[in-house]
Amino acid sequence: MPSVYLSPSLQDHHIYVSGAGNEEYHMNRIADAMAPLLREKGISFARNSPYDTLPQIIARSNAENPDLHLALHSNSAPENLSGLIQGPDIYYFAGSSQGEKAAKHFAENLKKIYPTPALVAVIPNASLAELKKTKSPAILAELAYHDNEEDAQWLVRHTEEIAQALALSLVEFLHL
Repeated sequence: MPSVYLSPSLQDHHIYVSGAGNEEYHMNRIADAMAPLLREKGISFARNSPYDTLPQIIARSNAENPDLHLALHSNSAPENLSGLIQGPDIYYFAGSSQGEKAAKHFAENLKKIYPTPALVAVIPNASLAELKKTKSPAILAELAYHDNEEDAQWLVRHTEEIAQALALSLVEFLHL
């Protein structure tokens, strides 16, 4: 059975500019909404606990040996650009062909639902721990900027659509 490790953000201190919660809360809502969609498609999954540390998440993902490690986050701009940057950024480990392939599926499906598709980016990265220390191909999806009013509202108002796009991306990546 194909599998994924869902890793919604642990960052409860990243408060949304819209005042509607924090990063940890909303990323868990998206993971919760993905669960029945994954079951329906026959994709098994494990996920982190909000009480885990990043090293524990990586160790558990490595023990599960999923087909993909999917970290769910929202982003924030550097202080001098706070509130000015928008759009999903899909990171994969630089040099991982499977990670890049997965990132492209996720980006294409997010472009179908994000208000400005040209702002959806696929970005290689060699330093993020969840990308470089997991054994499985991994992506880290920064789904919107929580310090940008429009992005924060979009993310909060489109939980189900985002979950559907992410689940569809997994189906495509896993060739189901």
